[in-house]
Amino acid sequence: MKIYTRKGDDGTTSLLGGVRVAKHHARIEAYGNIDELNSYVGLLRDLMADSKHHAVLLEIQDRLFTIGSHLALDPSHEGKMQLPLLFTDDVKSLETAMDLMDEQLPPMKNFVLPGGHVVVSHCHIARCICRRAERSIVFLKEQEPVDSLILEYINRLSDYFFTLSRTVAVEKSANETPWIPRK
Repeated sequence: MKIYTRKGDDGTTSLLGGVRVAKHHARIEAYGNIDELNSYVGLLRDLMADSKHHAVLLEIQDRLFTIGSHLALDPSHEGKMQLPLLFTDDVKSLETAMDLMDEQLPPMKNFVLPGGHVVVSHCHIARCICRRAERSIVFLKEQEPVDSLILEYINRLSDYFFTLSRTVAVEKSANETPWIPRK
């Protein structure tokens, strides 16, 4: 089977279930942002190959594929196709990981400027991509049904990337630069 079909040359693509929609459809935008995030998490995982965070990032990538498949499903096919599942425990797993990291971090007294180490910066970029994905899913949910657990997971995931950025800063002995507003 060839990777190209030429069917999208007219600006449309197929959802799971076969329905064709415009490539700018809110559903395409939502799962496209999840796909971009997943690719970026792959880069972050590669940068942290020898890290204790590697396994969690791999698990996150699996969950992002699960979320992407649900977002790619034509709502009229809901319940007609067997897709991988997302569970409340997946959200709790992120919360547990954050709680463990947070125990090792100094308390935040200010917002911090992204940066300090290349891996810290990549964590912040992943957080920003995650927030964009979340916004696109919220937009989709205003038009079509979206499982609320997907939004909960993505919301928590952006918090995870922020906590990971602070943890990596400590692990790499990088300085966190507080944001002190000019007065």
